[in-house]
Amino acid sequence: MYAIIETGGKQYRVAEGDVIRCDLIEAEVGKNVTFDRVVMASKGGERVTHGSPIVKGATVTGKVLRQD
Repeated sequence: MYAIIETGGKQYRVAEGDVIRCDLIEAEVGKNVTFDRVVMASKGGERVTHGSPIVKGATVTGKVLRQD
């Protein structure tokens, strides 16, 4: 399972357990953040859902590990 999210004008391919480095997000370290701009999502295999421009109702949740 993976998704392509958009944040800070850039797109990132993410899957469970991934750590990404992106532009500054207004959240404290240790807090969860929700990305609602999901461009594409896959539940595995060949089933892929893509948005026009985003997948309606899809979100990806992550945790802020640090701020630089």
